[in-house]
Amino acid sequence: MEKITTSKNFFSIKDTLECGQIFRFLEYEKGYKVYSLDKCAYAYEEGDFAVIECKKEDREYFIKFFDLDKDYSKIYEGAVNSGYEILRTSAELGKGIRILIQKEFETLISFMISQNNNIPRIKSTIEKLCKSLGEKRSFLGEYYAFPSVEKLASAPLEFYREVGLGYRAEYVKDVAILIRDGFNLEKLKTLDTCSLKKELLKIRGIGEKVANCILLFGYNRIDSFPVDTWIEKVYRENFFGKEKDINKITKFFLELFKENSGYYQQYLFYYKRSLEKK
Repeated sequence: MEKITTSKNFFSIKDTLECGQIFRFLEYEKGYKVYSLDKCAYAYEEGDFAVIECKKEDREYFIKFFDLDKDYSKIYEGAVNSGYEILRTSAELGKGIRILIQKEFETLISFMISQNNNIPRIKSTIEKLCKSLGEKRSFLGEYYAFPSVEKLASAPLEFYREVGLGYRAEYVKDVAILIRDGFNLEKLKTLDTCSLKKELLKIRGIGEKVANCILLFGYNRIDSFPVDTWIEKVYRENFFGKEKDINKITKFFLELFKENSGYYQQYLFYYKRSLEKK
């Protein structure tokens, strides 16, 4: 067992996990079990620290996964001093949010499943995929790895419908076959963000919002800005925007926030969703 300890000043495990960027986690004892591909970590807070426990061989993986080498204080200060009251308030509330650096394939499949869906159902569907097609693993109990490309590609279409994918069933099966047959997600890393997005949009079942989520949460492209219903509310209610086209709303925020767009998106998303839930 390996223990990674860091200050929780700019790392809230709860806020990071529950702000819509990841779906494979569950509450466990004093924190959460967090899953990525075939790996598992136990994340919790203890005193002034955030603690990540994992297998010794997974230490570097989870340091990168939780983006622990990045100084978020500068990102936070930039938001607080941006001149936008809504961004200052959002950053103060979501000070501990970090952008997780997830694996491209799992992120792509997860966000294809997420479209027009709610979080409990997304989590349930992904868990069914893992239990049915993933390999059994063990860390603080048994769990199932995210399925391999080969397993997902060879599963019959009816299976996807049975686990609750609905109209997304064909999209997930088709993209698994596409990747199995040579579409290389890893090689796309060499492209600039605009070109990478164009390649993602060529995939059947991936639209503007899903592409931006994959860019931000799968490729760590901070110069991307997913727009969902919560961000649309921010745009209309706090920036008094009139555009209805999601591409134009995305462009507005990218031009406004530039290199910090992805970080600020998470602050704003978390703030607006938290406010509406009260």
